[in-house]
Amino acid sequence: MTTSMSRRNLLVASGAAAAALALPAPATASPARGGADVVLAWNRELLTIVRTPGLQPATVHATRGFALLHAAIHDAVVATTGTGRPYLFTVDAPPHAAPEAAAAQAAHDVLAALYPARSAELANLLSGQLARLTPAGRDAGARAGHLVARLLLGLRANDGSAAVPPVLPPGTAPGEYRPTPPAFAPAAFTHWAAVTPFVLDRANRFRPGAYPALSGAVYAKALREVAAAGRDTSTTRTDGETEQARFWAAPIWNYWNEIAQSVAGGSRTGLVVAARVFARLNLAFADAVIAFYEAKYHHRIWRPITAVRLAGDDGNPATRGIADWSSLATTPADPAYPGAHSVISQAGALILSQEYGPRRALAVTSEALPGVVRHFTTFQDVADEAGLSRLVAGVHTRLDHDAGRRLGQDVAAFVLRS
Repeated sequence: MTTSMSRRNLLVASGAAAAALALPAPATASPARGGADVVLAWNRELLTIVRTPGLQPATVHATRGFALLHAAIHDAVVATTGTGRPYLFTVDAPPHAAPEAAAAQAAHDVLAALYPARSAELANLLSGQLARLTPAGRDAGARAGHLVARLLLGLRANDGSAAVPPVLPPGTAPGEYRPTPPAFAPAAFTHWAAVTPFVLDRANRFRPGAYPALSGAVYAKALREVAAAGRDTSTTRTDGETEQARFWAAPIWNYWNEIAQSVAGGSRTGLVVAARVFARLNLAFADAVIAFYEAKYHHRIWRPITAVRLAGDDGNPATRGIADWSSLATTPADPAYPGAHSVISQAGALILSQEYGPRRALAVTSEALPGVVRHFTTFQDVADEAGLSRLVAGVHTRLDHDAGRRLGQDVAAFVLRS
């Protein structure tokens, strides 16, 4: 899955590392049968890490770690099976190299570099996976996986993710974003638009168009909808919609990785397919986050809690200010347009539909609402509910949702073509 960026990446190595690049995997290598459990185990490990307070750096977006993990696994599997094309690096591996060892070693090395406090748990997981393999295939595969991880981590070392987020001055004019109650925290991830994408050629390639005029009917309709349905004391929101708002309140990429785990496990997906699916999914998520932060901080649109409270100043006679209006959910510390849940969910739906077909019985759980299971028959149904849940939570309008859907669709389609 070589892109223009990937081809440039092949030129960055020198010396011994360069000798391992641009060499095709042996023609005698064959796709691994089974082995998806290796991918699933490392994905579960990363989900545990990002859910553990204090392990994920506050100014580094979690989707970067998922993308690094699965790009490394994917390219290690490609190197040892000869199946598919790498996203970033082509490395040479002998025919007897075990793909499971390559995947496990690449995964371990990436996560050990990103989360050194977790080194003991990561070493235990790796040793358990390698112990099942014969020494010759294990060692050769591990060497290939180690090289892929080292090259990938080196490539991304200066990608902008370690920058100090600049302070965003609060807006003052109608429509401009400003910090929201109750914490009035400064805007988050203000540096993320400048992070180098993994697959996209530039962060603003699919930037949503201009926000509708505050004086127009489109804006007024969207604001009235969220003012009624998203208020904490709403009388129009149903009990089912309240459950949806609470169910989808956790980081949205976590849900989609859980969904992918369930589908891949239930479909008896092999190692090659699992590596491809999770790489596509998480590279799309990482680039979608870069893209939506670029859009958010380009447009800098105020959140519903600000818009409703200050509607008397927006110049639109069809809106009404409600000074004590509060949303059902706490508003995230970033601008409204486009909606992150809608971007990520549409990307996830497209990628999983491409691999497994659009229709599938899905049982989805939530870390935000333990014990509740929601059932769906298509990936698109999941995406639609997740995106619109933010409207009834009172933190986005339908304008944010619609723009987010388009952006997620565009980013995922670009990744699928790459």
